[in-house]
Amino acid sequence: MGGRERTCCFTGHRPEKLPWGWDEEDPRCRRLKEKLRDAVETAYEEGMRHFICGMARGCDFYFAEAVLDLRRRRPGVTLEAAIPCAGQSRRWSPAERRRWRDLVSACDLETLIQERYTPDCMFRRNRYMVDHSALVIAVYDGAGGGTRRTLEYAIRRGVSFVDIRPEA
Repeated sequence: MGGRERTCCFTGHRPEKLPWGWDEEDPRCRRLKEKLRDAVETAYEEGMRHFICGMARGCDFYFAEAVLDLRRRRPGVTLEAAIPCAGQSRRWSPAERRRWRDLVSACDLETLIQERYTPDCMFRRNRYMVDHSALVIAVYDGAGGGTRRTLEYAIRRGVSFVDIRPEA
């Protein structure tokens, strides 16, 4: 799809960690989505062509949608779904599962990290994304959790990152 030096991945919070929760009409959410679109556009201008998304609810969905929008406007853009396990969306609401399926089907490539769920499958997915990227775009509020661990891993690996803070 295009070598590590041209690849950008994403990490960010799920809805329950965002101040507005699931309300994507909230002005803070709209501003965050605009910042994500700008960050994806800037990554493209800096040479990124392949984008990897972990396909979690919340900010991952926003990122995937921003990349798909970029793909409609710019040549050479590809989107990869890095799916941690086969049943990733099984326990989500019907609307979230539908959105997930639509996004995955729009991707240029699907990478299934492992067949069955294990407690470390999300971590393995995040490591896969960082290990294949030259840039990480993150929506991160400073709290502990998977996003923090992914950024710490990126720092240890020497991978650059852009940190977008959600508004409180």
